[in-house]
Amino acid sequence: MKTRVCRLYGENDLRIETETAPKPGAGQVLLSIAAGGICGSDMHYLSQGGIGTIRVTEPIILGHEASGRVLGTGAGVTKLAAGDAVAINPSRSCGTCRFCTEGLYMHCMNMRFNGSAMRLPHEQGLFRDCLVVEAAQCIKVPVDADLGAVACAEPLAVCLHAARIAGDIAGKRVLITGAGPIGALCTAVAAHEGASEIVVTDLQDAALEVAARMGATRCINVMRDSAALAEYEADKGHFDLVFECSAVESAIRSAIASLRPRGTLVQVGVAGDTAMPMNAIVAKEITLQGSFRFHEEFGQAVDAITSGRINVLPIITQRFPLDQASEAFAVAADRSQAVKVHLNFSR
Repeated sequence: MKTRVCRLYGENDLRIETETAPKPGAGQVLLSIAAGGICGSDMHYLSQGGIGTIRVTEPIILGHEASGRVLGTGAGVTKLAAGDAVAINPSRSCGTCRFCTEGLYMHCMNMRFNGSAMRLPHEQGLFRDCLVVEAAQCIKVPVDADLGAVACAEPLAVCLHAARIAGDIAGKRVLITGAGPIGALCTAVAAHEGASEIVVTDLQDAALEVAARMGATRCINVMRDSAALAEYEADKGHFDLVFECSAVESAIRSAIASLRPRGTLVQVGVAGDTAMPMNAIVAKEITLQGSFRFHEEFGQAVDAITSGRINVLPIITQRFPLDQASEAFAVAADRSQAVKVHLNFSR
């Protein structure tokens, strides 16, 4: 069986190639990919050849957000069969290192993550017509599930983990800085968890329009209305909780200024080293909490999507066939028009 793959050879060198798909071994399944979401890490690999100190040093198939259908199974696979629709968890912790034995699976010392250049050899990704994965990576979903929505389980899992880190959200006044896919999904999670107020900030109206559909009670374009957050900074701050999804220093500073004493800032966005207003953090006794990846939240995300509890479809703003991957990446990089861009793999 032949399969097309979306392979990156280096900075701005993305190619669609055809190769022979492997056969599933023991404990594995052969999947036909239905949909895959382009993530910020995929875009950084393409446009910059890496993310920070992580560099693409050998050809890598991109993609870690995907759904598909089972084409065949290897020996010992009993819970999946040909025709089953599945969500694909790209995260594979070893289960035996000291962090895994402590239950901190997202901090696994031997983590394997599809489409990641952190390891050598690089972990190959999911952007291909068909591929073999471990059966344990697959969560069966209803056969009639929207597989575009199911492909959003990975970013939703990131947001569910951030919400778990944050604690009880019900009744809280929440600020979300950055209305990209993660910010929009954090908005949906906060709304689902019963936040009393959800203010979302961004530089682009298109992203804010999506955030409004995801449950924001107010959206602020801080490029056009930079003073709008000032009202929330009065009297030592207004918000109980911030999900910081932009990793932009100015957004972090305004978020801390807008937090009330003993409020919590959950840092979800990732960038380089960033200066922090330590005096304000100390004086207001603010809790600064990082949030990284997910573990059991992936299954929770799949259930939230397929049950209809969280509607992720508004974040999918464009879809392209695999053979238009270069155009899809260009659109995904244009935040004035895109939030989440999907590749479709049906031929």
